[in-house]
Amino acid sequence: MEKVIQTLKRRDGERRIPVLKMEIDYELLTLYDALQANEKDQIEQSKRKLEKLRYEWLRLEP
Repeated sequence: MEKVIQTLKRRDGERRIPVLKMEIDYELLTLYDALQANEKDQIEQSKRKLEKLRYEWLRLEP
């Protein structure tokens, strides 16, 4: 039963990784725009979101 659960989690992770990459790309673009406009609040918000996305990606990678 545990092997079945691990397989299901792995499949979910495999589907999540491409979406996660798109989210990271979008957030990097948002951060770039905020840096260009010198919007300090948005810069910090983007950094925090990127950190969360990074940890999620590291957790999903085999």
